[in-house]
Amino acid sequence: MTREILRPLALSALLLGAAAPAHALDVQKATTIAAAPAKVWQTIGDFCGIGTWHPAVETCTPSEKDGKAIRTLKLKGGGAIVEEQTSRDDKVMSYSYAILESPLPVSDYTSTLAVAPEGAGSKVTWEGRFSAKGVPDAVARDVIEGIYDAGLKGIAEKAK
Repeated sequence: MTREILRPLALSALLLGAAAPAHALDVQKATTIAAAPAKVWQTIGDFCGIGTWHPAVETCTPSEKDGKAIRTLKLKGGGAIVEEQTSRDDKVMSYSYAILESPLPVSDYTSTLAVAPEGAGSKVTWEGRFSAKGVPDAVARDVIEGIYDAGLKGIAEKAK
């Protein structure tokens, strides 16, 4: 190909890349807990149980929409998050959910919380994928990491 043909192609590729939506960010956090997986799952398996172990959640109100479990989290200090459970497997001890409404600086948020055997105890993994909304990627990532860290600490304390 000649330079005359390559130059417009390169410019088109550059413009398409600039117009592409923000890329997804991934966060994964895990902790090991000295308790049997069944006991840990009993602590976190109830979709609205987050109100009993996450320090930022004041209350969790369950509801249903189109046959799917919905939870509305009233946050300490104000604000609310509405989430929909998108999948659940009690045998594998995991569930996934998506944020429907939130004051958090993220969009397109999906997440999975899972428990697995780890030695004589359990490993809890919380992972999410999202895009930053109105803030730099690093700020959005820090917010989600803080939520996961506080939650995993709460799970470890409650599941003992």
